Amino acid sequence: MNVLVWFKRDLRVADHPALALAAGMGAVLPVYIVEPEYWALPDTSARQWAFAEDCLTDLRLALAGLGAPLVVRVGDAVGVLAGLCRAQRIDRIISHEETGNLWTFARDRRVRAWARGAGIDWVELPQSGVVRRLKGRDGWAGLRDGFMARPTEKVPALTGVPGAEPGAIPTARMLRLADDRCLHRQAGGRARGLAALDSFLTARGQPYRAAMSSPLTAERACSRLSPHLALGSLSVREVAQATAARQAERPGGGWGGSLASFQSRLAWRDHFMQKLESQPDIETRCLHRATEGLRPREADAQRLAAWTGGETGLPFVDACMRYLTATGWLNFRMRSMVMAVASYHLWLDWRATGPVLARLFTDYEPGIHWPQVQMQSGTTGINTIRIYNPVKQGLDQDPAGSFTRRWVPELAPVPDIFLQEPWKWPGAAGLLGRRYPEPLVDVAAAARMARDTVWGLRRNAGFAREAARVAKAHASRADGTGRFVNDRAAGPRRAKTADAGQLSLDL
Repeated sequence: MNVLVWFKRDLRVADHPALALAAGMGAVLPVYIVEPEYWALPDTSARQWAFAEDCLTDLRLALAGLGAPLVVRVGDAVGVLAGLCRAQRIDRIISHEETGNLWTFARDRRVRAWARGAGIDWVELPQSGVVRRLKGRDGWAGLRDGFMARPTEKVPALTGVPGAEPGAIPTARMLRLADDRCLHRQAGGRARGLAALDSFLTARGQPYRAAMSSPLTAERACSRLSPHLALGSLSVREVAQATAARQAERPGGGWGGSLASFQSRLAWRDHFMQKLESQPDIETRCLHRATEGLRPREADAQRLAAWTGGETGLPFVDACMRYLTATGWLNFRMRSMVMAVASYHLWLDWRATGPVLARLFTDYEPGIHWPQVQMQSGTTGINTIRIYNPVKQGLDQDPAGSFTRRWVPELAPVPDIFLQEPWKWPGAAGLLGRRYPEPLVDVAAAARMARDTVWGLRRNAGFAREAARVAKAHASRADGTGRFVNDRAAGPRRAKTADAGQLSLDL
């Protein structure tokens, strides 16, 4: 029997349940489909494709070494799969379950309908703690932990299907993707992912717990594994088990707390992805229905452009957005802050700002991104409202101003004491509105307006009932372990959880 393995967000050969299953059934045809329609979406970008291209290059080498070269095709998934199945006499496709955006959800439904009509058996297997067709969240944590505890799949021996032309891996230019100025993008590929994992667990991760909050320290102390997990050059299970092995060594000097925090964030990663798996329209609809009219659906174009380009006149926000544009990465607290400022201070709808951040994140993971975007915008109804003060965040996370000055060099003449509030500097007249913009909003007044509006909505009759419905659908219990529990609730009995905002869970 010839079996087609459809690679999607699982670009590796190790701990690959789909590939391992196919190897035991017959000759294997590994396939990756580059879908131009997907890469034209508003939440995709050249930086994401460049990382995927790195991963595909590594995957192609690995599969060639196993005797089953990777076949790359450009086109619509149904057409490509139908052509390959006819040409290579294939009647079974095996892939991993994908928790992607609404476009991939619809594409998979089209593929499923075609496969049934064509008599093709399409088998999908889990590759993470996300559970498909889950009826309720109670007990989910135990299922997730059980998957993580099972042995990883070994790299299988393969027999390739002969006769298929491998095809070229296209460049971003070939896909007509616009250059998105990511000059310092993290490089992809399994070899780099393994190197990052090793350096994190043996050296860089020691101060992780304390250092992850500031852009000054997080770039080195964070694992930097999130894009590798998003594209699947590493599996979540192998990362969790490698971390557990390091924990078993009982290293001192702060390692214990940092490794425990990292394991928790790996669990939170699956928890948030489960939300999108259970409700795919989180990408387009507010979780709490009463918040649909909270902000204008038509975003203020000037404010949106200023926020996107790092020209809001709020120095720390602008520094973070410019850094993100140049690197494709931002630490978790700053991701939370830039989204919160967009949602509360600038009063922009998350459906306008969410795609901007998705494009800028090299590690964009839809299952994490959209629930987190809504969380930071106050539209879930079950999370506490967190309105970050960008001035305070700048003072707390960049106390010497080195990060802000590097990414907003226009502020070079501003004294340290006024750096995060240059509008208070007596010499600002020749700077603001000329070399650097006036602030778009008064920080305190905008926060007050947002707080009054959101809490006014929450006091309306029926809001709590709808919030309870959302909580029932999307909360998760710890099964008695106490390690992983519900999202932070809006009421007085708040459950312990991740920091309320980790867009794409940068790890």
